[in-house]
Amino acid sequence: MNPKGQPVIFNPDFFVEKLRHEKPDVFTELVLSNITRLIDLPGLEFAQLLGEVEPKTPTSTTGFLRSFNFLKRKEKGVIFGGPLTEEGIAQIYQLIEYLGKNLHVEGLFRVPGNSIRQQALREMLNNGADIDLETGDYHPNDVATVLKVFLGELPEPLLTQRHFHAHLKIVELTLLDEKGNRTSTPDKERQIQALQLLLMLLPPANRSLLKLLLDLLYQTAKHQDKNKMSASNLALMFAPHVIWPKKVHANELKENINKLNDSITFLIKHSQKLFRAPAYIRELARMHFIGSKAKDDMDLGGVCSPHLSVSVAPAKRPCLEDSSSGPEQHTQEALRELFNHVSNMPESAKKKKLMRQFNKQESSGTPVSTRSTSVKKHSRSRTFSGIIKRKVLGSHVAGEKSSAESPGVLSQGKEKGGSTSFARACLSPAEQIAIAKLQY
Repeated sequence: MNPKGQPVIFNPDFFVEKLRHEKPDVFTELVLSNITRLIDLPGLEFAQLLGEVEPKTPTSTTGFLRSFNFLKRKEKGVIFGGPLTEEGIAQIYQLIEYLGKNLHVEGLFRVPGNSIRQQALREMLNNGADIDLETGDYHPNDVATVLKVFLGELPEPLLTQRHFHAHLKIVELTLLDEKGNRTSTPDKERQIQALQLLLMLLPPANRSLLKLLLDLLYQTAKHQDKNKMSASNLALMFAPHVIWPKKVHANELKENINKLNDSITFLIKHSQKLFRAPAYIRELARMHFIGSKAKDDMDLGGVCSPHLSVSVAPAKRPCLEDSSSGPEQHTQEALRELFNHVSNMPESAKKKKLMRQFNKQESSGTPVSTRSTSVKKHSRSRTFSGIIKRKVLGSHVAGEKSSAESPGVLSQGKEKGGSTSFARACLSPAEQIAIAKLQY
């Protein structure tokens, strides 16, 4: 309780948001490194996620995409047809708030409503007017249609062009059987984690509106016994406006329509879990600030200690000292123990899968002892995995190659077209946090 007797609301994502605002590059690289731990993005798709490569554009506006040209209006108002802004969200929130009070209407978001009333409502929103929708001048179906049109006229989908392939990969995540083979059962836990991370990379305005929209659709689906609109039905109505890219070949869109619809269905059903950071990201962000303070205190006392950055961004090199002295020796021993723990993991489907990937790399002629030092690393791969490989594998695995029964490191980044995805260690979030704590 605070001095005035009012309860203090604790934000569990406080350190995550602090990292986002104070060190955006560190935040972005931390999130990206964990996304690539969950889904495999080849070089080109990873470059698109970073915004370094523009998505493929259609050669014409004919064919499959022609039926959606009605979404393009000639006039460019303050709200409709322009980039998403906080002002626009404030205007559109009037529609969302009203619809939240009319979830019982049958066919909501499916029945089109009256086009004349919709045009009048659109003009009022463009003029920045405060609208009293409770007067009865507009039917809920009018308001629902205007909301969909607003989303469809955004310059890019609400989920953004660059995240297109990542969403396709997330919806494909499935559980493994005892032999390490994929099943047809979705891996919901990994899908939720990956979406939590991916949505953290959205622009703030997109993320804010997406949360408002998904909350509305979640509540709408909960009243499907009255409005006849299930999560899958709502996904059919909103996928073209929220996730379908405007810059993609028509054939590619045709091939992925079912996946995109499934992706929106999943977003609606699990929306109440998606707008929070995974627990391990919270802990890593907290350790980043606590560790930085501890390091500053030690530096003020004249102590130079090795610092393992929580981020994967290229950071300043740690102080170079004799590896056999003091804190460095302790760190080396702790990392070696962690590596041995990973190597001695009990038999499981996960370990079998890693073993097959490890043997595949062995058969390709890539020596284990040189793999972590001879491969040209991406500038963004200075993660815990990079530290593990440099400090543990680089100096110890060469002598233990003959006794290694499971992979200590799995390099999943393959060069393709001049681009490389992250090289990652087989570390769980808990092991990442343990590594972070070793430095302080």
